[in-house]
Amino acid sequence: MATETTKQRMTPSEAFVETLVANGVRDVFGIVGSAYMDAHDLFPLAGIRFISVAHEQNAAHMADGYARATGRHGVCIGQNGPGITNFVTAIAAAYWAHSPVVAITPEAGSLTAGLGGFQETEQLPIFSKITRWQAQVNSPQRIAELTGRAFHYALHERGPTQVNIPRDHFYGEIETVIPRPFPVNRGAGDRHAIATAARLLADASFPVIIAGGGVAIAEGVGELQRLAEYLSAAVANSYLHNDSFPASHELAAGPLGYQGSQAAMKLLARADVVLALGTRLGPFGTLPQYGLDYWPHGAKIIQVDTDLRVLGLVKPVELAINGDARAAAAAIAEELRRLQGERPRNVERIATIAAEKEAWAEALVRQAGANEASRVDPRRALAALAKARPANAMVATDIGNVCSVANSYLEFEEANSFFAAMAFGNCGYAYPTALGARVGRPDRPAIAYVGDGAWGMSLTEVMTAVREKIPVVAVVFDNGQWGAEKRNQIDYFDSRFLGTELDNPNFAEVARAMGAQGLTVEHEDQVGDALLAAVASNQPTVINLRLTQALGDPFRRDAFKPPRRLLAKYATHSARD
Repeated sequence: MATETTKQRMTPSEAFVETLVANGVRDVFGIVGSAYMDAHDLFPLAGIRFISVAHEQNAAHMADGYARATGRHGVCIGQNGPGITNFVTAIAAAYWAHSPVVAITPEAGSLTAGLGGFQETEQLPIFSKITRWQAQVNSPQRIAELTGRAFHYALHERGPTQVNIPRDHFYGEIETVIPRPFPVNRGAGDRHAIATAARLLADASFPVIIAGGGVAIAEGVGELQRLAEYLSAAVANSYLHNDSFPASHELAAGPLGYQGSQAAMKLLARADVVLALGTRLGPFGTLPQYGLDYWPHGAKIIQVDTDLRVLGLVKPVELAINGDARAAAAAIAEELRRLQGERPRNVERIATIAAEKEAWAEALVRQAGANEASRVDPRRALAALAKARPANAMVATDIGNVCSVANSYLEFEEANSFFAAMAFGNCGYAYPTALGARVGRPDRPAIAYVGDGAWGMSLTEVMTAVREKIPVVAVVFDNGQWGAEKRNQIDYFDSRFLGTELDNPNFAEVARAMGAQGLTVEHEDQVGDALLAAVASNQPTVINLRLTQALGDPFRRDAFKPPRRLLAKYATHSARD
């Protein structure tokens, strides 16, 4: 971390706020609390907008969405104790999304620590497994230094960091310097490994590239596109990174993983060499789907990632490269040209990619079910939303059956457009994340896809959207059920629906009561018009989209066994022979 050379006399609160300013912080999400109010009072004078939320979990989700949409830090702050423990779920989600979120966690006073005072708990251990770095500000003299370091590590190690500050350390007078951020540029990786990767790809008969989130983070889509075009290689998006390669490109195969593209899976299954670029090859993105065990077990795998700990972690690899996705793609392409010169387009392979994509598009149409009275089939609704969605719109999706099926329909041309709940898979993720994304990118529409169960965890933030004038559109899939778990009850528990049936209010009416627009959609031909009208209004809007109870495939079939009961009183709930 670079610093100014001249010390200045200031209060710790001023040093803290000046460190935020030095790191380009413009927006902070949270709920005001007495533990940091001395610093909070300075935010307006520092040019920092404080966005007051309804629940601290959603503040951290907003910081996550902000970071993912902008590539800059997202910052959240709250009151010590219960306010900070409310961050936990969202910080875990940000950890698995590799988001540079800085969680500022004021804590009880240093002179009463351990006495069990009001709103006291040990705050560092709680976050120890879901942050990239943590700091305890053990002296007011170090508040700027440690806060600056948290920003540095969050951005360059791509994950949440935590600054824990005893509330009394905001007061007093100190002489300090303000840390200034500086860039850290990563290279392509070992030159010998790059040359080996190029030779493997040059000799491949059917190379396939998996484009992970690291491609978008590194702003490397252009370099990837040029490499793919040189190889005439199909490009599959890693699970829930549908924005890592332009969907309209002739080499785009679509997403892997749950409810992904069968075209991508069938093309990957044919590969003899796979370049996994900026992806950890997570288990949920490589499991069999649609009855297809599509992972090419006999292929040579080249994995590129900035985090050396994920290299070869999930899948065995032929070659591991610890490097930046953008730089590695460019270096491999350069080495290929040195080896082979220019290559003609592989017309046969490109035709194969097109044929698989066409077959998958036709299969999606066949999978759509029938509408019912005042209810739209989920797949028909998702197709209509996809068709109407503005090309530059950002979309955040929650966890749940319909939101997961949306993976089959969500296509993007621009990176940093798709924000899913990722591997942590928590409910209540999408709406606050979309709010944060819209704050960070007010030039782009933001849409949240949310199931009616998950909506109960985030609908209070409609008040935040109205108060702060954040025009996000929430599409609530109202099918009266916890669909993902209900599907498991259908498949394994003889359709005993315990806790999965929902009796909802009209969420459009609830939204209107909170000051937002509310639209109710009950027919397929209304879906696209409702979305376009909501986006055009530039107002916080909730679309209550009434769906049938049709459900997609379960996430995985290896997670359950037929229920076996040994006690006589439970015998009726045992699997039938």
